[in-house]
Amino acid sequence: MDPNLSQYRIFHAVAQAGNISKAARELYISQPAISKAISKLEDSLQTTLFTRNSRGVQLTEEGRVLYGHTHAAFRELLLGEQELKRIREFNLGHIRIGVSNTLCRFVLVAYLKGFIEKYPHIKITIEVQSTAHTLDMLEQQRIDVGLVAEPRLQKNLAFLPVMDIEDIFVATPSYLSNLRFREGEDVDLFHSGNIMLLDKHNITRAYIDEYMRLNHMEANNLLEVTTMDLLVEFARIGLGIGCVIKEFVEDDLKSGRLVEIRLDNPICKRTVGFAYPPGHASKTLETFIRFCSTSTPSR
Repeated sequence: MDPNLSQYRIFHAVAQAGNISKAARELYISQPAISKAISKLEDSLQTTLFTRNSRGVQLTEEGRVLYGHTHAAFRELLLGEQELKRIREFNLGHIRIGVSNTLCRFVLVAYLKGFIEKYPHIKITIEVQSTAHTLDMLEQQRIDVGLVAEPRLQKNLAFLPVMDIEDIFVATPSYLSNLRFREGEDVDLFHSGNIMLLDKHNITRAYIDEYMRLNHMEANNLLEVTTMDLLVEFARIGLGIGCVIKEFVEDDLKSGRLVEIRLDNPICKRTVGFAYPPGHASKTLETFIRFCSTSTPSR
């Protein structure tokens, strides 16, 4: 397309006004400049767009065809400008967040509560899935941000830390008492107890498996569970010894409902935060990241 947009804008203004001098006043340019632009457009399209009469100018049949298209095009541009204005004035936008079931319930919801109160017009889509899937979707730019444990092997992501978490093993006092009564006071809890871990699809499971391997801990009786919620509930009813996130069972530990199994080598803490591709953040995502970096999550 040889003509530039300004020539089409001038053509459109003249067609609407039906008069070159009126169009010149509306566009704040001279009449000769308008006549020159129309001539260039006609030469480029190899057709006559206007005929002159005593009142001004009139569209030819070809001019009416072109005007139909410029009218639709400039209307779409106007709608686009109005939409951008609405986004700016009402903080409109859309954020796509990837998060695991556990982090969604125990971490993300607390941040979203305050964010939605402050920015009620921003649309939020949440993909609840494994952390591995969240990282894949970030790489494919199918989501904007993911709430994950710090991805140490993925250097192409910016990362905003929001909290540290500690994995621990817990059980009810009655479960431990019954196990020791049955197997003896010196029982190896991990050898004889019912050990409950997240399933193999979870990154946390890989982390705990590596810890147990390095510390020569072997679970003879293993129960795999799909979610942290179920792990906590199974531990609460005395089904076994569950590996859970300490920060999510603090009330149970304080009340004595659950007790922590002391380890010779405590499991190293992990950092949870928001990961996102650097340099590609939209204004809406920047707003979200800025909010999360400066706000205390609502509980």
